[in-house]
Amino acid sequence: MTTTAEHATVSDAMPSTGPAPGSPPARGGELRALTGLRAVAAAWVVLFHFHFTALPGVAVVSGLLGPWVTQGALGVDLFFVLSGFVIAYTYLEQLGPRLTAGGTGRFVWARACRIWPAYALVFHMFGIWLVARAVYGSDPDIAFQAVQPVLSPGEWLQQLVMVQLWDNPYLDGASWVGATWSISAEWLAYLLFPLVAVVFHRMRNLPAGVLAGGALALMTPMAAAYLTTGSPYYPWSWLVRILCGFGAGILTFLAVRRLRHRSGVRRPASVVASVTPVLIAAGLLAGELAGPGRGGAVLVLFPVLVGALALADRGVARWLSRPAMVHGGRISYALYLIHIPMFEVFWLALRRYGGFGGSSLLAPGGVLAHVLALVVLVATVPAAHLLYRHVEEPARAAMKEMPALWAQRVAEARDRLPTVLARLVPAGPAVVLPLPLPVAPAPRRAEEHGSVRVGGAPVPVVPLARTAPDPRAVAPAPEPAAPAGVRAVPDPDPEVARMPSVPTGPRPAAADRSDTPSAPRTAPLPVVTAVDGPALGVPIDTDAARRDPATAVLPAVSLEPEVAIGLSGAGSWPERKPRRPRPAPEPAAAIDSTVARRDPASRALPTVVPLPLVEPPTQAFPAVAPLPAQSGAVRRLLDARNADLRSPHPQLARELSEQLVGARLARGKHRVKNARPHAAPHIAGQRGPERQSR
Repeated sequence: MTTTAEHATVSDAMPSTGPAPGSPPARGGELRALTGLRAVAAAWVVLFHFHFTALPGVAVVSGLLGPWVTQGALGVDLFFVLSGFVIAYTYLEQLGPRLTAGGTGRFVWARACRIWPAYALVFHMFGIWLVARAVYGSDPDIAFQAVQPVLSPGEWLQQLVMVQLWDNPYLDGASWVGATWSISAEWLAYLLFPLVAVVFHRMRNLPAGVLAGGALALMTPMAAAYLTTGSPYYPWSWLVRILCGFGAGILTFLAVRRLRHRSGVRRPASVVASVTPVLIAAGLLAGELAGPGRGGAVLVLFPVLVGALALADRGVARWLSRPAMVHGGRISYALYLIHIPMFEVFWLALRRYGGFGGSSLLAPGGVLAHVLALVVLVATVPAAHLLYRHVEEPARAAMKEMPALWAQRVAEARDRLPTVLARLVPAGPAVVLPLPLPVAPAPRRAEEHGSVRVGGAPVPVVPLARTAPDPRAVAPAPEPAAPAGVRAVPDPDPEVARMPSVPTGPRPAAADRSDTPSAPRTAPLPVVTAVDGPALGVPIDTDAARRDPATAVLPAVSLEPEVAIGLSGAGSWPERKPRRPRPAPEPAAAIDSTVARRDPASRALPTVVPLPLVEPPTQAFPAVAPLPAQSGAVRRLLDARNADLRSPHPQLARELSEQLVGARLARGKHRVKNARPHAAPHIAGQRGPERQSR
């Protein structure tokens, strides 16, 4: 069973002339004739299922109509052909050129939006009915099917995603709602269409006769089954029906696509569309004369009927295009879904109150039972209308908007993610990374080990205590209090590297120093014996000659860490003038800048006498014969140098003129002989003098 209300954006009034062969047909409105044909197919299936009602009047009518009712299962095959035609018309140009994940995803989602909402509602409501019959019913059967459906969580999941028929060779008992086996089969065709569309799209330029013959050939397997056995039921027959019918519909569309550009195609198409239903009805009757079920072979004419109605504009096509028929086609999918649950409830009422359970309210021979049966049959149409109007269409529109809403919400969540993470992860304390200790280069001489250079002479130092277990490592010496009059220096940050203090005691013995000349140049300072000495910043007593003659006090020496440079070649710390501390700024006070200029006696400022302006010496340049006419910057340059110019800055003018002339001559564009320095008239904002007479 197809989705019945595809509402493809095709036109039922196709023009007699159109695009070139192989080009897609023009998209008009809805193909109303094919939509009306859906109503006929759905009604055919509904009448086929209703003729199983156990009432004498129904049996009489079925006997009169014969195969026109009892062969109503052929309506499902007509739906398959219609579905293949409409799906190919709507999506073949989009999916046929190449297989893409985006196009396939959009197609599958569009088909799910079309068939799943109404199916899910009917399936769950009827599932509740089946569970109630299984729990509270007295009959062993829970459904009016030859093979009873299975009620289990796994079966429910398969029914929910519409794959319940894929692993069953027979369609009987595969679905809880008996007629929905065709929906599972058509869902499989939808999923396969993006793959086969690539193949069918490359067949679009074949002759129309070849394409039409291929569509008829695909219908022959099922026609052969009807002719030989009179029944289409055999293992995996449902798979043959869906693949052949759907494929025949695609080829029919390709044939119509090739024919519709030809002039005068509407009239013969209208004749064929009017004659084909008569041939189908006659074939059904003739088949019954040949044997039960043999008339089913007329399904080979379904592609002809669909293709002719797609091109016709009069006769049967006009009748099927009426508003009532078109609306019936639109609600045909809902009608196909809901008629079986309504019939099941009525059939159970007939069994319970038809004289079999002790009550004869709905006795089979009574009028009430027949009237109620007719009411139930007619009520399926308004029920289908309600399902279409209030469930199928609104749910489809809502599901089609979901991808855009999901994309919008994902984008909003991605934008809010940094803010959410900032709230969830608290800010921790700042991490202070220790600086690497400076590595002194190897000393130039052995006697300079364990020393720094102060004023060009090596001075012994006490390095920082080692953290590794070293036999020469010593603990840091205690720091005594600073002497009076000397400001104490606070302890530096232990995590920050600093220069060691310089002791004031006697130099350590040579045995305590490392005199290994082969030590690497980037090795750390060696360890020497700790010597008691003042704390950091205490003046250093290294030479008596440096004492003050009057106070005999040595000046304070401030040592700063030196930066080791040239580690590959230098052997000692580089000499660097110590940086004197910057005094703290004092509060600004009003300063009289004229104090030194005032007269000591009168406190008056001297009189300022302006000096006379003296014009600086000038230098005249002789005139130079003009060169041939030039253009642009070179013209202006040569005009300036041909005049006798004076400038208050002759040296600057000479340099600038030499640069300008040299730049032009270096480019090789102009060669000027006997070029002399000159001044441009715009130098220092001065206007050039008037041209002197030659």
